[in-house]
Amino acid sequence: MQTFLMILIAAAALMTLFVLVKGVIGMAQGKDLTGQRSQALMRQRVMFQAVAVILVIFFIMIARGSGS
Repeated sequence: MQTFLMILIAAAALMTLFVLVKGVIGMAQGKDLTGQRSQALMRQRVMFQAVAVILVIFFIMIARGSGS
């Protein structure tokens, strides 16, 4: 179970990084005049970060429970 959670945490972190880089590149190109694409990418990044944090908390809870 812990291995599976670590894989999910890594996937969420990589997706966060991917969306972040995509947003930075888009911002550097300056093609998004209205900012709608930037806002959508920001929402995605925050969502992936939240998922990663929740998974880390869940992982810590399971690790502490199995050590007792």
